[in-house]
Amino acid sequence: MRELAGKVAVVTGGGSGIGAALARAFAAEGMDVVVADIELEAAEKVAAELRALPSARGQRRALAVRSDVSKRESVEALAERTWAELGACHVLCNNAGVLMMGALETRTERDWEWVLGVNLWGVIHGVLAFVPRMLAQPGEKQIVNTGSTAGLLAAPGVGVYGAAKFAVVGLSEHLRHDLARHGIGVSVLCPGGVKTKILHSERNRPAELGSSKISREDVELVIGGSMVHPDEMQPPEAIAEAVLEGVRANDAFIVTHAHYRSAVEARHAELMRAFDKADARKR
Repeated sequence: MRELAGKVAVVTGGGSGIGAALARAFAAEGMDVVVADIELEAAEKVAAELRALPSARGQRRALAVRSDVSKRESVEALAERTWAELGACHVLCNNAGVLMMGALETRTERDWEWVLGVNLWGVIHGVLAFVPRMLAQPGEKQIVNTGSTAGLLAAPGVGVYGAAKFAVVGLSEHLRHDLARHGIGVSVLCPGGVKTKILHSERNRPAELGSSKISREDVELVIGGSMVHPDEMQPPEAIAEAVLEGVRANDAFIVTHAHYRSAVEARHAELMRAFDKADARKR
């Protein structure tokens, strides 16, 4: 998608962090934006900011919608309102996400339900609600699913989160193959540490799913692992710029933290050694 001006972007988790930065970046390119978030007040604040930006086409359109991506009906309502009020969706960012820390043996079924509900089912619900409508819409279109570096390599203390993000990476690769013949590009965003409020995800955990009960040991396990590099934390705006570049190029992967290269290469080297052993067993 080389030309973004005059088109429509939908961003879930758009009320803060990476989502808000994406909304601002798309608006700066001349797009109309749907800012979807479980926290409506935050979404309305970002949408009001976007509407105040100058536009060559007059009043810029920015719509705030409360959306709980873990609920199919909520995402379906988001799609319906997008087409009813803005008439299209050219860029869909399935971005909403929550973070869960702790060793897998300490996590509960409710922990899994919460994290998979938002981080994986949120993407699935976006695909189910938006893709059929996008297929019926002419022109270039792009889907960006927010994965994570934790979806490219494993580390201690983030197993629930990482399992969801590995699934998002795989889903995105399959979706890219399936939709290519329809002219819809698919990218998966895999950032590392970003200066957002994701450490405070618990604020939006449903009451019926209880508390995460994160211990000091859980936090120390993450800090002592390979996923946290405090000196490499990036601002959300840097991630949004990378996404704009990736959308324009229809990149399969959008990676923002180059220092994880060696860890990803080490994982793939282990995988290649497994293939070498398979070859040896055939001889």
